[in-house]
Amino acid sequence: MPLAPIYDPEAVAPMWQELAAVGVEPLTTPDQVDEALRAPAGTVLVIVNSICGCAAGHARPGAMLALQNKVIPDRSVTVFAGVDRDAVNRAREYMASYPPSSPSMGLFKDGRQVLMLQRIDLQQMNDDQVGAALAAAFDEHCTKAGPSVDPETFRRLQPYRGCGSQIPTLNVRS
Repeated sequence: MPLAPIYDPEAVAPMWQELAAVGVEPLTTPDQVDEALRAPAGTVLVIVNSICGCAAGHARPGAMLALQNKVIPDRSVTVFAGVDRDAVNRAREYMASYPPSSPSMGLFKDGRQVLMLQRIDLQQMNDDQVGAALAAAFDEHCTKAGPSVDPETFRRLQPYRGCGSQIPTLNVRS
């Protein structure tokens, strides 16, 4: 039986829609995570999204910025902690060398993890620093031409900067 969400998916929608606006695919099931990360070749950025303030202030805006780099991953995906819990757990299985944290970001190349930014890293960075760290990894490991969206579209995007800590948890048992 799938784990029920802790947070209302509608309440957190702005926190994943901004990533979708720059081409990041939301994954909601373990099978979708497997399909993305079992690819024998290519690069995949995995973003474990979160309601916390460091996700809003640094992680998501930094990832959005990095995806405007001249080279980007072949695929960029996100799972949402506290919402798509089974998908998050599966993504964390692929990142098992690191303790679970959200937000976090992992870059995979040809099925192996080549970069991890954990919550502890992201808390010490601003969005420009997150963007620069990811862009450097993209430059080293990726070949797909960027940006993920045209510059005019990107200029119009306004990252959601609110902290989701005020979002109440759902009254569910799982």
